[in-house]
Amino acid sequence: MESNFVDYVKIMCRSGKGGKGSMHLKHVKYNPNGGPDGGDGGKGGSVYLRGNHNYWTLLHLKYERHIFAEHGGNGGKDKCHGTDGKDVYIDVPCGTVVYNAETGKYVCDVTYDGQEVLLLKGGRGGLGNFQFRTATNQAPRYAQPGEPMQEMTIILELKLLADVGLVGFPNAGKSTLVSALSNARPKIANYPFTTMEPSLGIVGYRDNKSFVMADIPGIIEGAAEGKGLGLRFLRHIERNSLLLFMVPGDTDDIKREYEILLNELKQFNPEMLDKHRVLAVTKCDLLDEELIEMLKETLPQDLPVVFISAVTGFGLEELKDVLWNELNAESNKLAALTAEDSLVHRDKDMTRFAEELADEGEDEDIEYVDIDDVEDLEDFEYEDDEEDLT
Repeated sequence: MESNFVDYVKIMCRSGKGGKGSMHLKHVKYNPNGGPDGGDGGKGGSVYLRGNHNYWTLLHLKYERHIFAEHGGNGGKDKCHGTDGKDVYIDVPCGTVVYNAETGKYVCDVTYDGQEVLLLKGGRGGLGNFQFRTATNQAPRYAQPGEPMQEMTIILELKLLADVGLVGFPNAGKSTLVSALSNARPKIANYPFTTMEPSLGIVGYRDNKSFVMADIPGIIEGAAEGKGLGLRFLRHIERNSLLLFMVPGDTDDIKREYEILLNELKQFNPEMLDKHRVLAVTKCDLLDEELIEMLKETLPQDLPVVFISAVTGFGLEELKDVLWNELNAESNKLAALTAEDSLVHRDKDMTRFAEELADEGEDEDIEYVDIDDVEDLEDFEYEDDEEDLT
């Protein structure tokens, strides 16, 4: 069964070309030499990206492979201006990053609701011969062509925005925790990679306060190199304010597992190590108090550690207190503000770009519209006219 969660889409966008200016000389009864009266062409439509908080996936764009703006209308006689082409707005979820599909270069980023980003600018309309009249050239027999359209095939990549992101190996109890703390109901089973797509849950706190928790699929050693669909999952961790590392209590070496997870984040994006971190030791219903005290001595000392059991509810209130305090710490707020201003998106690694497209099912080339299928071919006649004039 195909999932409704779509976080990676490849589409072709094209702005509108500008309308050509009109070359017209006025010839009417009683005024056979009325002079030039050709109007200007209209501007072509532009393509914009717009943040919309009502969307949380890119599903609505999955089957819309071509997005074209309208062309500008041609100028007419009697100084009639051509119609302007309509702009096209592509609504995307907040947290969408855009890359050029051919070069892998970062293009733009949409982070908040209502934000509008110009993706492709429409061509300006050409001037009619009325604009070229002078005292020495009172009947110009030429006009200006409109500017050509712009085309780009882009990749839209969604990175979930959440307050707390869950980081852990498969089967560490991440989905169980989200279902215990919120009304979200992710699939839960006793085998690795039960969760194949991220989900969000709103966690209620005291005094009607709340924060958003993201259940992110498990990552394995080597995820930063693409193992276990690691690249697809790791990008959802980048935008979270706080990282909650989850390691089961029955693991042989909890500290080592935590360090492996930390190393994968470092390899994927070193800036993620600047985020506040909390370690949760899960499945503590399998441990007794004496064993928990022994484990505390072996755990890392540079971050808060909480022992929890999502099944029995042990330690969940303490966990919520720790998460809330970390989220509202002054240093975390300051880091979030500076990260928003200085967020640097890396270009795609071209050595792995083709493999990434294949993993996401977007490796097929989008069929370009042939030039013969374009309705108005007069632009190309104008290119010839322009050459003749120079």
